[in-house]
Amino acid sequence: MTALKLCLPDSITPEQFLSEYWQKKPLLIKQGLPQLIGMFEPDDILGLAIDEDATARLLTQAASKQNGQPQWQLKKSPLTEADFDTLPEQWSVLVQNLEQWSPELGQLWQALDFIPQWQRDDIMVSYAPKGGSVGKHYDDYDVFLAQGFGQRRWQLGKFCDEHTEFVADEPIRLFDDMGEIIFDEILEAGDVLYVPPKLSHFGVAQDDCLTFSFGCRRPNLMQIIDSLADVATNDSSLFVPMILPQGQQSSGELQADSIDAITAQLLALLQSERGADIMRQAVCEVVSKRQYDVLLPEETLNTDELIQALAEGATLQADYSNRLLYNQTPEGLTLYANGQLLDSLDDTATALLTRLANGEHLTLDDMEGIDPDEVMEWLENGWIWLNYPE
Repeated sequence: MTALKLCLPDSITPEQFLSEYWQKKPLLIKQGLPQLIGMFEPDDILGLAIDEDATARLLTQAASKQNGQPQWQLKKSPLTEADFDTLPEQWSVLVQNLEQWSPELGQLWQALDFIPQWQRDDIMVSYAPKGGSVGKHYDDYDVFLAQGFGQRRWQLGKFCDEHTEFVADEPIRLFDDMGEIIFDEILEAGDVLYVPPKLSHFGVAQDDCLTFSFGCRRPNLMQIIDSLADVATNDSSLFVPMILPQGQQSSGELQADSIDAITAQLLALLQSERGADIMRQAVCEVVSKRQYDVLLPEETLNTDELIQALAEGATLQADYSNRLLYNQTPEGLTLYANGQLLDSLDDTATALLTRLANGEHLTLDDMEGIDPDEVMEWLENGWIWLNYPE
């Protein structure tokens, strides 16, 4: 695939988008991803939803027998054909992590290269027949809603917060009041709508409709704390009991001074060079970790077939369903893949994986100086993908 045009209006630069729109206000990008047009049809997604390895949800809305009010029901994977036999008029099926099933779709992340790749989450697809929806809701993350098939009408309203009241006794977080509607348009195939975190939105299919959600996330503090503990477990010196000042106190009391002294030593560690190393590794492991299990290819090439494919014009590139990133430390570059530190790489491998993490396509000429069997391991681990010439 040739280099993609960035998914932004011609009148807006990446710098403008990041300063004026990112996490602040929505943006409609007409024909932001025309490559999506015709890439999938509804039957493709319906078939994928019942695959035993898929992560899917079936959301239906029907009138309650008690009061006639709309009531939602949610069923999660595994889904079967029988789940789709008797559906109400309004329903949707959602499939997560679609780029693991379609490397071609994953490559569309290139059009969003103005967002650091470590903030990419996954690509979710939502199929709905006419009238289908997932209700009025908001997300805690940034999302680019890309129309791939059919039409969907989107309404945007108020920003929500921790005080937003959800409809009781529903299987998903929904609310009734979106406040003042600030956006109300129908997206055609190829159109993209950027929605910042916590902005209420409501999409209704105008006909058979596929919407692809390119989600972007940042870690939360709980994830960082958990990762800090995991990384610090490997430092034996941290298991030595602390030296604390001791004064006269009642035998049953834990004084605030003791807690303050423990807190001070913890903060001193985090602000030290050793603490910086622990924090760096903890953050890198969190943001390179996949939300979903890796779906490894059932069949792989052997080394000779890999070399032959590269000789015939194939290229190597990062697999967009995996997480490959690097970090500059005082000692040099360190690389991470899917939440793991890659600590046994030589300089040649480090340089090649760094280029791949930056989105470069590598050819056979770039493989000079590296053992092809090592590259085969990258393929088998799912870090990279072999892209055949069109």
